[in-house]
Amino acid sequence: MIHFDEAGLDSYLADDRGGPVVMLNLLRFHPDGGAEKYMDYVQRFSATGINEKYGLRVLYAGQGTAALVAEDGQDWDMVALVQYPDRQHFVDMVRDPTYREFEHLRTAALLETVLQPTVPAA
Repeated sequence: MIHFDEAGLDSYLADDRGGPVVMLNLLRFHPDGGAEKYMDYVQRFSATGINEKYGLRVLYAGQGTAALVAEDGQDWDMVALVQYPDRQHFVDMVRDPTYREFEHLRTAALLETVLQPTVPAA
């Protein structure tokens, strides 16, 4: 699924353990211009002030290469780790009207994606 689901966001908030969250982003782009559209999407975060408003920090972003251990088709074009102060900040961001004005670029860019929230291991 490429779009955020409102019920899924509510469920995500209901299961909040508190504290920061790091989102693992696994991204596979559409072959014709997907990577470029995604970079336009990324640039909009800074241009609109969304980064600062919701306290997000890109911890790592890198291009994928051939997977060393994976099933066929499990390699990714890009991997990113993005930290948010907490789940509420993430949900507020994706519900923000300013974010929604450019979210379509993400949808248009991606053929497939995984957005996996992570919390520090105990």
